Amino acid sequence: MLALFKFYHVFVRNICTVLTEYFILGFNHIREDSITVMVMRMRNVSWRIDGKHILRNISWDVRPAEHWAVIGLNGSGKTSLLNMISGYIWPSTGEVSVLGSRFGECDVRDLRKSIGIVSASLQQRFYSGETSLEIVLSGYDATIGLYDTPGKKKIASALTLLEKMNCSQLTEQTYGTLSQGEKQKILIARALICDPNILILDEPCAGLDFVSREHLLSTIEHLATKSFVPSILYVSHHIEEIIPSFSHLLLLRKGEIYAAGKRESLITTETLSDFFEMPVNVHKTKGRIWLSVNR
Repeated sequence: MLALFKFYHVFVRNICTVLTEYFILGFNHIREDSITVMVMRMRNVSWRIDGKHILRNISWDVRPAEHWAVIGLNGSGKTSLLNMISGYIWPSTGEVSVLGSRFGECDVRDLRKSIGIVSASLQQRFYSGETSLEIVLSGYDATIGLYDTPGKKKIASALTLLEKMNCSQLTEQTYGTLSQGEKQKILIARALICDPNILILDEPCAGLDFVSREHLLSTIEHLATKSFVPSILYVSHHIEEIIPSFSHLLLLRKGEIYAAGKRESLITTETLSDFFEMPVNVHKTKGRIWLSVNR
């Protein structure tokens, strides 16, 4: 009887030890995974059309709370890179994971609901007679046009977001009467209405005059400091659009990553002269970067 009791005591103790280790290791494993989940990860990604490389050997990580500026000349592959992240094109080789979901193992249609996009092509698709509020509300269903009557809660959220964007005065103004800069602000609000995990801004300052560009960049800078704004991927071919809140920089040339990392380590005369294949001087003023050609 005593022997049986000792056996039972040892058995229970061992079981408790195993269970304790399991839960501790399991918890630590979950914590480790949650810490290391990337906003976006590419590994050795290439994309070809008719045998021609548009993107080649792209390896890139975007971590939570990072805001990236993607800089490249026309034809460097910037838009293709964004389309890859959004799941509209598929890599010829390599692996892509967005928000922890690996392409080929997830439904990219569901994934796109977590990605807000603003682009010049999107701006041209909206109806000129819609109000700013209606366009922001259309972001809930990602539609061009508002086809359902939104509830009071959704309307209140849209009005709050317009206020945060300093666009309250545009609420009832029709889209066709807005300036280019105002249209971009409304589209950014539309992209944010569903609380995305990634905000992609594809050359949002294209076509804007100097004053409108600076107003829009000031709005983006203000947003980037807010906790409700997700990781931003800002695409441009203008170095001067890199605002202080963009912590990281990716330089894309001829479909390949020339360099990627923290912006301060890459914004140098030597690096940018080699990247643009032209001697340039770098000027820094109040956190902004300006280039001039070194003739």
